[in-house]
Amino acid sequence: MHLEKLSCEFSVCQAEDLTGIRFDDEFLFIGKTDSELSVVCRTESVPENTIAREDGWTAYRICGTLEFSLVGILADISRTLADAGVSIFAVSTYNTDYILVKKAMQGKAEEALLNAGHRITESG
Repeated sequence: MHLEKLSCEFSVCQAEDLTGIRFDDEFLFIGKTDSELSVVCRTESVPENTIAREDGWTAYRICGTLEFSLVGILADISRTLADAGVSIFAVSTYNTDYILVKKAMQGKAEEALLNAGHRITESG
């Protein structure tokens, strides 16, 4: 699988409401349920009304469009990283998945992914 490492740093946040979220930002993931509002965005774009936040994430995009009929892609990557002791935060779009790992674990994550046969390129 080909992964593209994104060049910006990400934060995972819990927000009070949608106020202050930069909807025009290049990267923004929002998850809303009846009990919480989660935001994944570039660290420089974290909204002021966050309840909690975790900074220091690196993101990898799975390249290409992943058809809904494909099975096990995210499971394979997450298993590879779990076996290496690297926890992840995953988000999905209509076309593909994104894997976030803490910057402190980036080297270990990339080594495990490369050893498993995945290819990593830098965004640019």
